Amino acid sequence: MEAIVNKYTFSEKLRAYFDLTKFRLSSTVVFSGAVGFIMGSAALNYGLLALFAVAAFLTTAAANIVNQIIEKDLDVLMKRTSSRPLPSGRLSINEAVIFGAICLLVSQFILAYFFNMKAMGIALLSFVLYGFVYTPLKRKGPIAVAVGALPGAFPPMIGWLATTNQFGLEPGILFAIQFFWQFPHFWAIAWVLDEDYKKAGFKLLPSSGGRDLNSAIQIMIYTVVLLPLCWVPFYLGMTGIHSAMFAMLLGVLFLVQTFHLMRRVDKKAALQLMFGSFIYLPFVQIAYLIDKL
Repeated sequence: MEAIVNKYTFSEKLRAYFDLTKFRLSSTVVFSGAVGFIMGSAALNYGLLALFAVAAFLTTAAANIVNQIIEKDLDVLMKRTSSRPLPSGRLSINEAVIFGAICLLVSQFILAYFFNMKAMGIALLSFVLYGFVYTPLKRKGPIAVAVGALPGAFPPMIGWLATTNQFGLEPGILFAIQFFWQFPHFWAIAWVLDEDYKKAGFKLLPSSGGRDLNSAIQIMIYTVVLLPLCWVPFYLGMTGIHSAMFAMLLGVLFLVQTFHLMRRVDKKAALQLMFGSFIYLPFVQIAYLIDKL
């Protein structure tokens, strides 16, 4: 392995480290964390927001690195992941471990020194749940999705805690919206990538029958929960009526896509739902920010 790793140039190694962070995924986490930070800020400090974004990115990168280290032998089996830095040999396990440890330590220092221990603690919990609990559970069954939804929903709560140092209903509802959104989001992805996932033994769809009507119905049920939740920020005084109405409209359209999946029960409908999930959460969060600002 070392002989393979050493043949890469400096720029190629830098690219490998960049790929190891799963930049696009980590950036979406930073965005939702920033939403919580801005929503909780009485007077927004852009310098602190930038520092928080760095910490959020590094925490997520560290969790992604643990995920890739644990799944390196499984990633080889799947077309989607076979070119990642570890299975492709662009980085060694030791290099990934050292880089991941640096990312985690720097992120925790930033959160503890510039913000508070509550934000640091939840961020560390998120790292542990994603890297060491969710990752091995992916081969056990759909319980992995419920466990993975916890660290996936923590970012806006961490952002709120970083700027307020206070738990409460407000960060709780930001967490809840992102938590329940992840079930249709994850399951739509699992439906689309089912053949690839089976090669690695991943069992993420909610029904034992896999791509069946039962899975589609459960996807629909979790999407329904988003409809009342989207109004709670308005009733808590966090946002105005316009963003609540917009979130409701997007929620209804999202729900319609789940009915379409229930009717068709095919990969194309699941792909449409997957893209719908990509649109729903960031657009709702942007609407909340616009209403607040």
